[in-house]
Amino acid sequence: MEPNDLTPAEERVWRAFPRGQSVDFRTAADEDATAGAGWGPERTIRASVLKALLLNAPQEAGEVAALRLAGARITGMLSLIYATVDHAVRLSNCYFHEALDLYSSRLRQLNLRGSVFPALTLGSSRVDAPLRLTGCRARGLVKLGGTQISGAVFLDQAEITAPDAAVPALQLNQSSIGHDFWAPGLRVHGETRLTGATVAGKINLENAEFLNPGGTALSAEALDANADVHARGLRARGRVELRGARIAGRLDLSGSHLSNPGSTALRASSSDIGELWLHGSDPIEGILNLRRSRIEVLGFEPEVLPGEVRLNDLSYTTLTPHRPAYQRLLMLEHDTDGYVPYAYEQLTAAYRRIGDDRAARHVQLTKQLRHRATLAWYGRAWGRLQEVTVGYGFRPLRAAGWLLSLLAVGTVTYALHRPRPLKAEAPQFHPVFYTLDLLLPVISFGQESAFAPEGWYQGLSYILIITGWVLATTVVAGVSRTISRQ
Repeated sequence: MEPNDLTPAEERVWRAFPRGQSVDFRTAADEDATAGAGWGPERTIRASVLKALLLNAPQEAGEVAALRLAGARITGMLSLIYATVDHAVRLSNCYFHEALDLYSSRLRQLNLRGSVFPALTLGSSRVDAPLRLTGCRARGLVKLGGTQISGAVFLDQAEITAPDAAVPALQLNQSSIGHDFWAPGLRVHGETRLTGATVAGKINLENAEFLNPGGTALSAEALDANADVHARGLRARGRVELRGARIAGRLDLSGSHLSNPGSTALRASSSDIGELWLHGSDPIEGILNLRRSRIEVLGFEPEVLPGEVRLNDLSYTTLTPHRPAYQRLLMLEHDTDGYVPYAYEQLTAAYRRIGDDRAARHVQLTKQLRHRATLAWYGRAWGRLQEVTVGYGFRPLRAAGWLLSLLAVGTVTYALHRPRPLKAEAPQFHPVFYTLDLLLPVISFGQESAFAPEGWYQGLSYILIITGWVLATTVVAGVSRTISRQ
């Protein structure tokens, strides 16, 4: 292309390129590029001119060429498929009539800040510096799948709308980002796909919106994030999919709103996450699935959980904030997998780790009660007896109460109906110590061996001996647990 074939606006850009100078057609610094369709020829540039500049324009000695253009209306398709562009490209606040196709290209740097375009294809490409799409508005798909980006990716305040709900609107699957993924305030109508992506730095999705009702709003299966994922205030209508993700730091969803009624709202199963925070979030609308995941710190208020959860084989170290056991047990009662013993053991371990043994015993007792419901009738009957008498061994004071009651019954009964002595030199009979001899399996006051009741009073002695063994053992076990904690 020769300079004499250019319009005045194009010639201005052509002359600025070899020196890396900026050309700004904007009439105001805050001009909105959505009105670019009505811009006139004085700020219209053909895409073919930009392509010729980037691939074939002459260089000037001692200068660093770069395309720095703002506020232009660009006509035609900018196609750089398989191209290698050694110059920085900044096309900010521009209006593109047709899509940008940069598939499998290699770029030094790309900045489309504030621009409006129908679609962007950058899949399988390589960018040697940050990729800036801040404030962009795409009326179609943004395809970045398989792209290798040495620096950060900026999508803050961008808005992307998919024309077809069946195709992901924002595609970053299998991409590699060498620094942060920075997208606070991002708004996507359609699915966002981060499946298999690798991010070396932080991921910032604060106040982002992912809208795909009835489908997958955010798909980040097998995401590999080497730092924190900040997603405070995130709003998702549709499934948030994090199955198999590895997040080395914190996944912070505090103050978020996750909604996918009738289906899964958040699935982070088979994941490895440092910390998962849902503090102050709205109640989740849909199913929460954390099966087979490993999480060091699990932070949420009980009221955040939905009516259905799936927690089978979930492992966690700490549960915050500290709440009474009866509130935390609600999440196990809502588990659609039914009675899962491991879930109760995890909750028990979390309470014991912070020294709340009373809550831990309450969890263990509830575990036994739920287990009883899975047994045959005779097992349920025996379990009911254990609950009433000794609280499955987790209510030692209840066992002590039964011991005192039986002591009173035995004392009164044998005081009124004294057993006959077995020997002439028998000691003086004492009903209290005789009953204690029957109830306590270890201590002996010499009363039981010296006197023998008859008739049904002998049957009562057998009952006292059997129940005494059970109840005394329960009390001793409870005292032992207390001493061992101290």
